[in-house]
Amino acid sequence: MIAMAVAMGIGRFVYTPILPGMMQQLGLSAADAGLIASANYLGYLVGAVLAAGGWAEGHERLIMIAGLGASTLLAAAMGSTDSLAIFLVVRFLAGLASAFVMVFLASIVFSHLATARRSELQALHFGGVGLGIAVSAAMMLVLISAGTDWRGGWFGAAALSALGFLVVAWLVNHGPFVVGHPRREPKLPDSMALRKVILAYGLFGLGYIVTATFLVAIVREGDGGRQFEAVVWLATGLAGFPSVFLWNRVANRIGLPAAYVFACIVEAAGVTASVAAGGIWGPLVGGILLGATFIAATSLGLRLAQLMAPLSARRALALMTASFGVGQIAGPVLAGFVAQWSGSFFLPSVGAAVALLASALIVWSADAPKSA
Repeated sequence: MIAMAVAMGIGRFVYTPILPGMMQQLGLSAADAGLIASANYLGYLVGAVLAAGGWAEGHERLIMIAGLGASTLLAAAMGSTDSLAIFLVVRFLAGLASAFVMVFLASIVFSHLATARRSELQALHFGGVGLGIAVSAAMMLVLISAGTDWRGGWFGAAALSALGFLVVAWLVNHGPFVVGHPRREPKLPDSMALRKVILAYGLFGLGYIVTATFLVAIVREGDGGRQFEAVVWLATGLAGFPSVFLWNRVANRIGLPAAYVFACIVEAAGVTASVAAGGIWGPLVGGILLGATFIAATSLGLRLAQLMAPLSARRALALMTASFGVGQIAGPVLAGFVAQWSGSFFLPSVGAAVALLASALIVWSADAPKSA
């Protein structure tokens, strides 16, 4: 949970509450902001593809810990420059680090939980994303009250990450649970349903990332005030922390595919509300619905892929993450340029909602298994 808070909640998403200050003080355009975000997601994609190979067998813990350390140093690096080119390189490397943590940490945690027959605790693992978002939002509230600029946000994120790194290095003292020697996983099964789920997961990545990247910028666009920006992001994180547990209960009742579809529909409503409702309530409702769904839908999608490729679980996780990464690369770039062209984030957000609904429709048509 703490590792996910550092690598994902802070390492990937602290950019969202810091971004408006960077845009204002550095003169970054919406297109520039989208490029920086997409550089991070390109790194995430490259990391996921690399993680799909068998080169890391037996070294998962070491790579995961190194990824957390890199995430800490790279957060500090973001506050040490004002160069767009360096921002792109640093965020690319941060994306690479977060993908390694995501894939290899999942292989460690999921294997031990499966051995202990406590797979329901995956919800606590994924809850770390919401925890990291909430903690970083609370940090931003404190820093805003103290009059700190955007650089302070990055240095504060580095300090929180360093603390989390030390705790994780102490607590995670084993790699994945294996019987005998580590084995190389077989190829993924030739399944049209699995291909549909992988495609849908990419559309989900495109759909959620627009609001996840620009939500606080949307608040600033509406003159909500710097403290309200942090409050919206805090609400997003708090909604995200219990979301996987709650959506798992939904999945237990109606099946994994139906729960994923439902989550995408709810999220599409939140993405639309963030720009359509106006005032303070639109972004606040949008943030809450985003937090309440995006981490859970990410988890549900990965669980569904694992269920469809039980003998090649890590390969499935890595390819799902790669598809997710393609969507995340496209989302901020397209949204940034459309926002710059149209003068607001309304059209990009509506497009993101359409992508989420398309993801739901494809999974619904995939005839995937409901449960193990």
